[in-house]
Order: sequence, then structure tokens, then C-alpha cells
Amino acid sequence: MPALAENKTARRDFDVLNEFEAGLELLGVEVKPIRAGQMKLRGAFVKIVGGELVLINAFIPKYEKAAGGALAVYDPYRTRRLLVNKKELMKMFDAFETRGFTLVPLQIYTRGRLIKLKVAIARGRKTHEKKEILKQRDIARDARRELKQ
Repeated sequence: MPALAENKTARRDFDVLNEFEAGLELLGVEVKPIRAGQMKLRGAFVKIVGGELVLINAFIPKYEKAAGGALAVYDPYRTRRLLVNKKELMKMFDAFETRGFTLVPLQIYTRGRLIKLKVAIARGRKTHEKKEILKQRDIARDARRELKQ
């Protein structure tokens, strides 16, 4: 399960509470750029629209070698539908609506021939919480460095 793209700022900006796996509904010209690691999740988010999960603002560049008229109007930031089972969708919907959490894309990876997205139910962190976490990480790194020497 090699990671093809990762949202590196998500774990810093959010407290991840629960993770789910979702399939992506893609166009044929989007698969090769994703497998080449050209997809970007920074600034992307997941939303529930019309009872479905959608991935918004994720960047997938167009595949240059693809032929056809579809590339003339291709939007790299288009909204993509996510495929999850109904039980997981209800959990996400409940957290999204009642408790005020948000849905964050964490990682794109492959499972066999399929491309999957790891989605997390998360709570946003305040600026002082982010600074405290960075401070604790620096202290732990310095302690490990001292123990090594």
C-alpha cells in the first residue's frame, strides 16, 4: 500500500479521531497522473453533498499523452465523488452534522489495482495547540538525540 499523495498539513492542523477508506470515482485520464504521484491534497476537503461524499479542490493534472476532446475542457480541480458503504457514510454524516467535526482527506494509496483515499473525521486545532504540539515534538527529538550520544 504505497502512498501516492499525502496531506502533510492535515495532522498538524486537525486532531484525527477516526479514519475511513473510500474509493474514488475518477476519469480515465486521471489515473496515470495519480499513479505517477502528481496528485496534490493540500487545501482539499471532503464534504457531504446530496447524501454523497465528494472530494473538493484536490489537484490532479491532466495526462499529457491522452488523446480526445475531453482534455480540452478538463478541470484539474473538479469535484470527485467518493465511494463508501452506507454504514460508514452514516457515521461521517452524524459526526459532520451533530458534533461539528470536519472530514479531511489524509492520503491517496493503492490497494491492488484500485486507488483509495483515507478520509478522517477530525476536529480543528487552535493556533496555541499547534504550537504546543510542535514544542513537545522538539523536546522529544532533543531527548532522543541526547540519549543517542
